[in-house]
Amino acid sequence: MMENEKRYEFETFLNVLPPVEFGCVYGSSLHPNNRDKSTMTDYILGVADPKQWHSENLKWNKNHYASWMVHLGGAKLITQVADEIGVGVHFNPFVNWNGKMLKYGVVRMHDLVQDMLNWDKFYLSGRLQKPVHIVVDNLNIENINSVNLRAAMSTALLLLPSEFTEEDLYAKICSLSYMGDLRMLFAEDKNKVKKIVRGQFDLFHSMYKPFLEDYEAKELLRCSSTGNHQLQMFQDCGLSVACSLVSSLPPAVKSQMRMKLGEKQQLSETGQVIREVAIRSREEAAKCLQKVMRQRVMVSSARQAISGLLGVGVVNGTRYLANKICKAWKSWR
Repeated sequence: MMENEKRYEFETFLNVLPPVEFGCVYGSSLHPNNRDKSTMTDYILGVADPKQWHSENLKWNKNHYASWMVHLGGAKLITQVADEIGVGVHFNPFVNWNGKMLKYGVVRMHDLVQDMLNWDKFYLSGRLQKPVHIVVDNLNIENINSVNLRAAMSTALLLLPSEFTEEDLYAKICSLSYMGDLRMLFAEDKNKVKKIVRGQFDLFHSMYKPFLEDYEAKELLRCSSTGNHQLQMFQDCGLSVACSLVSSLPPAVKSQMRMKLGEKQQLSETGQVIREVAIRSREEAAKCLQKVMRQRVMVSSARQAISGLLGVGVVNGTRYLANKICKAWKSWR
């Protein structure tokens, strides 16, 4: 359980911002054993109209924004850079609040929902596949995110071998949002995935337990307990199971796979024609899926990196990148 003091801190910060429809905290600040006071707290905020929200926030917290954006275009420029260069998210990093450093990203609610359901850009959806603490949820986003979590689990299973541990499963899920991310080559801790999973293992288990039980009931998975309080997992690597896993992937991903592997058509129970990916082997499907995910992450992370550097300004952008490279360098030593 999260400490009451930390929960209160997460929720209180939103009082200094204009109202949001959805808000959650993600990242290392959620680690139960994290006592590092310098750790930045990361938020994702969903709003109905980003331009209107930024316009209001500029009156409340102008210092949260890069000065050049404030003077040259204000809320209109902020949203244009986020939408046309980035992936629809504007981040305000290095926000000093009550002596703590915060970063928050603002996104249109419609874009947030579409990314969770369809993996349109696979930027926010990847973050919401990891443990988060939801602060505000006026539109039942937590329920919508269950579709995203199920798709993440199906993707991970298709990329895993026939036998693996529970930690392996969460590590594979966690790694999806870093596949193809160029920052992993020089600006991220090489042990990042391992640290996230081990630091938040119980939170991952709580998130994915319903899906583990469902997949086990459908005989897609077989689980057995081990001595270290983890599950040892076994899966059927046959073609029919691979087809079942692919069928539960988001539409945008299946569409790209159909372009690469071809498609087959079949009738549903209601007589509707369904276009499915033509899968000849599990190995072929897994290899194709990995390529698709790398491409999606590479494009979205590159766009967001450029948008982020523009949005925070040269000084803060250099500072942020330097912090990332420093952590990466330490992990490689």
